[in-house]
Amino acid sequence: MIIGTAGHIDHGKTALVGALTGVDTDRLKEEKARGISIDLGFAYLPTEAGTLGFIDVPGHEKFIHTMLAGASGIDAALLIVAADDGVMPQTREHLALIDLLGIRRGVVALTKADLADADRRAQVSAEIAALIEGTGLEGAEILPVSSVTGEGVDDLRGRLVAMAAAFHGRAGEGRFRLAVDRCFTLAGAGTVVTGTVLSGAVRLGDSVSVSPSGLTARVRSIHAQNRRAEEGRAGDRCALNLAGEGITHDAIHRGDMVLDPALHAPTVRIDASVTVLAGEPKPLGAWFPVRLHHASVEVGARLVPLSDEAIAPGGEGWAQLVLDRPIAAAVGDRYVIRDTSAQRTIGGGRFLDLRAPARKRRTPERLAQLAALEAGDAPTVLARLLDLDPYHLDLDGFVRDRALEIGATEHLAAALGLILFGSPGARIVLSVRRWALYREAMLETLAGFHAANPDLAGMGAEKLRLSLTPRLPKPAFTEALRRLAEEGGLVLEGAWVRLAGHEVRLTEADEIVWEAIAPRLGGAERFRPPRVRDLAGLLGEAEADIRRLMKLLARLGRVDEVAHDHFFLRASVAELVGMAAELAAASPDRQFGASTFRDRVERDAAPAGRKVAIQILEFFDRHGVTLRRGDQRRINPHRLDLFGAIGESELPATGGRWKSVPSGDGAGLQIR
Repeated sequence: MIIGTAGHIDHGKTALVGALTGVDTDRLKEEKARGISIDLGFAYLPTEAGTLGFIDVPGHEKFIHTMLAGASGIDAALLIVAADDGVMPQTREHLALIDLLGIRRGVVALTKADLADADRRAQVSAEIAALIEGTGLEGAEILPVSSVTGEGVDDLRGRLVAMAAAFHGRAGEGRFRLAVDRCFTLAGAGTVVTGTVLSGAVRLGDSVSVSPSGLTARVRSIHAQNRRAEEGRAGDRCALNLAGEGITHDAIHRGDMVLDPALHAPTVRIDASVTVLAGEPKPLGAWFPVRLHHASVEVGARLVPLSDEAIAPGGEGWAQLVLDRPIAAAVGDRYVIRDTSAQRTIGGGRFLDLRAPARKRRTPERLAQLAALEAGDAPTVLARLLDLDPYHLDLDGFVRDRALEIGATEHLAAALGLILFGSPGARIVLSVRRWALYREAMLETLAGFHAANPDLAGMGAEKLRLSLTPRLPKPAFTEALRRLAEEGGLVLEGAWVRLAGHEVRLTEADEIVWEAIAPRLGGAERFRPPRVRDLAGLLGEAEADIRRLMKLLARLGRVDEVAHDHFFLRASVAELVGMAAELAAASPDRQFGASTFRDRVERDAAPAGRKVAIQILEFFDRHGVTLRRGDQRRINPHRLDLFGAIGESELPATGGRWKSVPSGDGAGLQIR
């Protein structure tokens, strides 16, 4: 159990820790000279209930930020009030901070008891009892002690041991996070960081990240509760010897977080609950400047109330915190805000959402989400969020931002019976009910489109995605289409989607004409096929009828009109796209000219001529397959599958794999 001291300057916090443990926590030369604590001090007491760790914090108002860096990791508070002085300003502020940080376990030490008679002790004890009423320490024992005479020290030590025996420790589940409060170099070892393990566990040899910097390191050795150990667990005071590229004393600072690499996702915009202390002189309005204290970090921020009214002194509400720089945090973490001059504590609360929106933060939909985020444990919050707009969420991000244990994604999905899309690291989830509604809406939308456009092969996939609620991200939507296609409910054809029962058919007469046309568009002449008037002459058909039929075939995706009345087979166009991509890949600057393209085409078919080559390239330009600059063109990788099927295609220029996501105008988007 980690015990943190709290109390006014010169009330005997360091002396009492020394009397309890035999350790002088004032380690700095200036602390020795001035007789006051300036930085955090640490001491350990082995007992039958386990090792008790003590964090001795400064009492001076100028060092409240240091006090908060230590107090954020404690399990119990040792509130110290001197019998001769009684309750003082920092006593009140430290108690308020303890309350804001959610510490509900502790004891009060009435120090310097040797300087007060029975009446004075009773008077100050009554004053303390009134002060802690209504706080997390309400009802805490008040024990008179003297570090000089030793009075009450053994009794206090016994009470702390009993408290530790009854303390079951912090929950061990969750991924590893350690809030760094010190970093130094140890001769023969290298860089060492110390702090309290907020969640999870770390073991020798583990890979960790330093957030927000993103440095990676390996754990070479561990000291937990001042003893060499194989692992450090939630609630332990740990020293970690780290090794890795860029890992130095100057690269890691108080306020950094050493954590499981999967948790590295710093944030600068957080939605949170906030409680304003009753003593605050005025309400907190929009863009109110504050100093944010979370774990061991202190950072400037602006507070934006998420209601129409400012948050009044003594009031509660939701607010968005916009930070001056990124920090590492987790949903549910507590924080404290102080004024920018560091003169007073304003309030505090809990983080609700680490990925808060910059716009539309006060809409009814957003406020409903915030209410759901306060609903309780992770399964309850998740279930409530999925019943609210936008009806889906990033489940891996949800688990990461809560530092939940490995396997939590699968556990939550199974426990709630959720529908998952995507691969690990980017999984989108819907409730079973919402998926059923979504599937039904998709089929109804397609049916309506077919009824209004019976002569079209299908609906553009992107247009379909944008017409549905929820509006799934493109990768998740593509997977949803594939699942429904596998079920047999719909069919994917290029960038088009249609119901399984829908098919645009040619009339019997048109089929006969098409059977006569198709061979003339293929073979060695496939890159220089006859035009509409030529086909009409060859077949003895009216030019207008051939043009009508070819337009219909283009809508069916069998041919493409490369130039006016000049139709190529879809397979021929796809082959030409491949040739263009091949040329771009072979060029050092990924560009090619018209003559190079013409020569490449004529290697595999009858001579097409420069004019036809230019027409083909201009067709690619219009559809975004190529991007022209002067006489040179380069390939647009986002349109490479425009004339192919929904699936995966090789990008010759890089050898990388691209996943196709269709767009409403028939253009396929590529996403890595």
